[in-house]
Amino acid sequence: MILVTPQWITEQRANSNLVLLDASIDFQIPLEPEKDTVNVIPGARRFDYDRVFCDQHSPLPHMMPSEAEFNAKAQALGLNQNSVIVVYDNSGTFASPRAWWMLKAMGHEQVFILDGGLPQWKAQGYDVSQSYASNVLDGDFNGQLSSQHFISADEVLAAIDDSNSLTVDARSMARFSGSTPEPREGLRSGHIPKAVCLPFAELISGGRLKPVAELQPIVTSVLGDSHQHYIFSCGSGVTACIVLLAAMLCGYENLSVYDGSWTEWGSTKTLPIETQADA
Repeated sequence: MILVTPQWITEQRANSNLVLLDASIDFQIPLEPEKDTVNVIPGARRFDYDRVFCDQHSPLPHMMPSEAEFNAKAQALGLNQNSVIVVYDNSGTFASPRAWWMLKAMGHEQVFILDGGLPQWKAQGYDVSQSYASNVLDGDFNGQLSSQHFISADEVLAAIDDSNSLTVDARSMARFSGSTPEPREGLRSGHIPKAVCLPFAELISGGRLKPVAELQPIVTSVLGDSHQHYIFSCGSGVTACIVLLAAMLCGYENLSVYDGSWTEWGSTKTLPIETQADA
């Protein structure tokens, strides 16, 4: 189980290990509905991977921090080794999959995603608050960062000619093909050579991930079954996690996120690109 419902959360309220994390981001994800920047789920804590849970020294947005940095910040947020963590965001299931994958990368198994996020919580009539939990005691979180979950440009580059590996791009087909400019200024248009395109928007309906029965034919038609390692990329490593989540729900294993994604690849002129004209 990865996705949970508002009802599941309310049934777990008696569990003192339950922790709710608001993983919303300010950046407007393409096709993302309006964010609720006022309300939060009562008792939630702020998991800000744009400004706090990120590599503060990287010029790239929200890069995964070091193991030591993540553990220190998780402890300050009151996370424990035995915490049952549910992440959500304020527009649906858009920003939260990355937070889930970050915690998974640190080896935390008891981490879930609120399916549909805050909008679904409100739609089902549950109470909201306008402030986060306060007076949180330091926790004992002590994860170990996996080298597989988030990988570098060099690793993606090496995988291009590896027949056992497939890179999956979560951006729109127009951006993938290079027929439309990138929203971030200064980036080249196109995609990583030999990558395939699976736009995250095809996997979302009403702000929620589609049911597995609907995801399965979409995902398998692009990913197939002939690869042993799948690398997920997007604009900056956020929506890649949506497609990775869908792949995992469909039974795929050995999954990685290219953390720098197109923000890094498209701005690094020494890295090769393809466009539709090259195909």
